[in-house]
Amino acid sequence: MAGAFIWGRSALRLERSWRRLRGSRGGDTDAVAADLARSAYRKETHNTVLYTIAAASALVGSLTDNVWVNTPVRTLVAVPIGLTLFYGRRFLQEADLLEERATLARRAKEVIDQERLAPRRWAARLAPEQLPDFQGFEVGSIYEPGSGLMAGDFYDMYTVGPKRMVAVIGDVSGQGIDPAITAFQVKYLLRVFLRQYRDPAQALEELNAQISAQTKPEEFVSLCVAVFDQNVGTLRWASAGHPPAWLWHDDEVRPLRSTGPLLTLEPKARFSSREIPLEPGDLLLLYTDGLAEARQGQYLYGEDRIAQFVRGKTMVSPDVLCKSLLAAARDFSDSPLSDDVAILAIRKT
Repeated sequence: MAGAFIWGRSALRLERSWRRLRGSRGGDTDAVAADLARSAYRKETHNTVLYTIAAASALVGSLTDNVWVNTPVRTLVAVPIGLTLFYGRRFLQEADLLEERATLARRAKEVIDQERLAPRRWAARLAPEQLPDFQGFEVGSIYEPGSGLMAGDFYDMYTVGPKRMVAVIGDVSGQGIDPAITAFQVKYLLRVFLRQYRDPAQALEELNAQISAQTKPEEFVSLCVAVFDQNVGTLRWASAGHPPAWLWHDDEVRPLRSTGPLLTLEPKARFSSREIPLEPGDLLLLYTDGLAEARQGQYLYGEDRIAQFVRGKTMVSPDVLCKSLLAAARDFSDSPLSDDVAILAIRKT
């Protein structure tokens, strides 16, 4: 009887769990759990019946030797045995079905997790948190995703020769997977062309010709390229319709404005590059338009506020400058920033 009591109590608990899970709204995970609880409840109910009949038979057998009493009672043991044979295959089928459903639920969860993590992984490729260390320069960066699922903003830093370092920042119009793929293509194609051409304007012309044939008509790319040449102590830049970069040089902030149209706007467009001497302490700030377009009512944060902010923060580290500038734009805006924001700052030490 003790065994029957234990199995019966377990069956009651499983029955309550089954009904609670059946009434919940937890999706596929709770549905699978409810089916598992139901299957276990049936099995333990079966065990309870079996132990009860076995205990009753043993009790009757111990109280009397009358064959007319013992035989019918003991025959009752055949009932749960028959049920075991009848339901055994059904229990196995239920177990296989539950395993299949659990596998499908797990795969569905993996797909959802991948969809959730994909934007982060794309952003990590397009705007990495950690940039390489370059001797003679101090670098800071920050990226803030907007309301879209996929990023179209990107930045990059790498060497293209002995003591020649490149800083790039860009933005692909639109939101979603297509602009993110285009940004990825632009970022890594540009690496190839900047190793082929010393002049960033030539690299932009080649890049423009290549991606114009691949992108959608409504996709435009703004891009700014800055080449730091330590051999001659210069900064040479070219910009394809990108918001002006700001350079702290000779105790003043000056804009490095666009030197050509947006990429893909005209496949055979011409670009020019410009050069300026670079001194220790000079600071270059690059950013995407989501920063300047932070909005307070009808007013934008704007390029002038960015220049003024740089003018007042020339002594702080580039990393602190980027974070502080983004915080200032957030404070200015009366709503969350809807567009992606990428900021890159480089100081010659």
